Amino acid sequence: MFSTLDLEIKPGSGIGMFELGSSLWSVVSTLRTLQHLFPQVEVKFDPENASTTPVILHLRPYFDLLFSAYHQRLHTICLRKPRDAYPPITLRYKESVISSGGEPLVRVQISRTFGPTYPGDELRYPGVWFSFDDDAITEGIKGGSSHATPDNRSKEVKRIIITQKDVQGEERDPLDEVTLCPVMYGDISRAIIKVKNGIVLHFYGPSGPSSSSLHVRLGETTAQDLNIDLGSPPRIFYKDDERMAIHSPSPHLEDDSQGTDYFYNYFSHGIDFLISGQTHLVRKIILHSNVPGSPLFERYKRCPWELEGKPEDDEDVRSDQPFSQPEGSSAINGTGPH
Repeated sequence: MFSTLDLEIKPGSGIGMFELGSSLWSVVSTLRTLQHLFPQVEVKFDPENASTTPVILHLRPYFDLLFSAYHQRLHTICLRKPRDAYPPITLRYKESVISSGGEPLVRVQISRTFGPTYPGDELRYPGVWFSFDDDAITEGIKGGSSHATPDNRSKEVKRIIITQKDVQGEERDPLDEVTLCPVMYGDISRAIIKVKNGIVLHFYGPSGPSSSSLHVRLGETTAQDLNIDLGSPPRIFYKDDERMAIHSPSPHLEDDSQGTDYFYNYFSHGIDFLISGQTHLVRKIILHSNVPGSPLFERYKRCPWELEGKPEDDEDVRSDQPFSQPEGSSAINGTGPH
């Protein structure tokens, strides 16, 4: 027997356990722990443009979660037919229960709870709007000119849409990236690849998308440095198969008496570091793009990497663009001592 699912509506921020700005990787990780509530999750994307497509998670039967194309951040939440949801849903706004026990949520109740707003076929407030039609999201975006007559005051809410609040009344493109919000603090905003040198990581923070930065250098940064700067890795993987070392130009790699190389796996940053078992210096950096449909999809969060380009370059390569590296990843190798 399922208990009631209690969801708080937070305009411009989220609903229940879903918070706008969360990464696709973190949301899927949360859903793995809530299979009793969301047993069926469908991932929708454009297979012909998998690296550049927005991603939709359809949680049967009532949630649609839209994630942005580049950073894969939760952009829009749609709750469908809250009255028909199973398990049953209790909807709250601040201290008030606005719907529970399968009771219909109607237009007049929304007006009483959220207050007056502009007239139209939908009730739209900053960060949330309520639709009374099953399929007409686009019509709700355009708005209408009808007023609340006695007949439509009892119209049942069929969709609840949560988005970030518009800045200074500007209309936001549904496919735009998510603007900075607290849930993003501490995540990587940019990862700039410096070929044969390393990578510069920029992090989100209260002061913006580059509140702090970290330069990881091949052949210089140590495993201890990574532990201090990024924290302990969730997993350490030791290389067991060294048969390819015979092809290495470095003779010491053929010596089995040397320490075994190992990986630091930072799944929540979308990065692997290969570390020398002898010197404990970073030898290689692997950045993951979390491309839908790839074998490693949802093993790692998307790392928003880009190649450092010259000023005269027409365009740089980014993590959301097609790239020849297999399985949606980019690898940086060093040429110095290992």
